[in-house]
Amino acid sequence: MSSTDLSPAEAQEASLAYAEMFISDNEAARKARKASADLGVSPVSRGAAQTLTFLARTIAAQSVVEIGTGAGVSALALFAGMRRDGILTSIDSQVDHHLTAREMLTNAGIKYQRFRLISGEALSVLPKLADESYDLVFIDADPMEYPEYLEQALRILRRGGIVALYHVLLGGTVADRDNYAEKTLIVRDCLDAIRGLDELTSTLLPLGDGLLAGIKN
Repeated sequence: MSSTDLSPAEAQEASLAYAEMFISDNEAARKARKASADLGVSPVSRGAAQTLTFLARTIAAQSVVEIGTGAGVSALALFAGMRRDGILTSIDSQVDHHLTAREMLTNAGIKYQRFRLISGEALSVLPKLADESYDLVFIDADPMEYPEYLEQALRILRRGGIVALYHVLLGGTVADRDNYAEKTLIVRDCLDAIRGLDELTSTLLPLGDGLLAGIKN
């Protein structure tokens, strides 16, 4: 079938699939994805992971906060773009996630001095982080708490820093204006609020389950 035989919807789907697979996972990322499946967590897609690397490299990120560690897929992507002396603070409420992520990061050759894994509820940990002290904040945790995570992210980000949120399309439910599920409404309202913030210049990318990125003005 040639491209001329595809419907517009099929062409768009094929293009998105091509973009997702444009950059291949390395061996460390493949192992972390397998570990994610074993833990029953959903990591960022390949395209979203490469975008995180791109964002971190673009601003030469040195101090990064991650909300939701999982098995370390996104942490590996962030480290791939961060400065060589960069430090990642990753927060997760599940101790087994941190045990797995530590193994994945160590096996990838990342020195333990470069990551700080904090086990606990993010909304209890984030208020303890200093104002305007971080280059990038990545959020991939409970969507029900995205508005609170965003508020804290904007507080701890420096000017010119980047905030990124994953799972913001929630399997297509956010785009469905007839869907009034509580989680959907919270994420949709959060996106609407971000769109109206003078404090952020943002974009929404249809990679994986949706990746929103914003630069703090």
